[in-house]
Amino acid sequence: MPGRPSATRRTVLRGAALTPVAGLGLTACSGGGEGAPTRLTGPVELGAESEIAKGSAKLYRDENVVVSRAENGSLKAFSSICTHAGCAINKLEGATLTCPCHGSEFDAMTGKVLHVPATTPLEELSVEAKGGKIIAGPGA
Repeated sequence: MPGRPSATRRTVLRGAALTPVAGLGLTACSGGGEGAPTRLTGPVELGAESEIAKGSAKLYRDENVVVSRAENGSLKAFSSICTHAGCAINKLEGATLTCPCHGSEFDAMTGKVLHVPATTPLEELSVEAKGGKIIAGPGA
């Protein structure tokens, strides 16, 4: 019997069946399949200043921003785009932000990494309260 073919029908079909699965894995890492999450390019009005109590934080999912208020009343804002794989963070419990892609955790009050795989803090944004509204973003 001559040498066996290098690729059987079964091998080719099995490889074809696995290809879409590998593609899905890459999509999940890039932030959900519809390209990278939107980053702010300028200041944006987020909501009423009264929405954030002292010692708490609020996640603005549509703008990919988290704003926190320290006990002294000062505001801080951070991009809620994970610094590990660029996924949009969609979960805030207390002051802990959790990325849905790989489980990185960040402190919403400081932007610091609490749990890897991320190793770089969240990007800090300018923030101010103006006329009772919170405005954040680059150049706010």
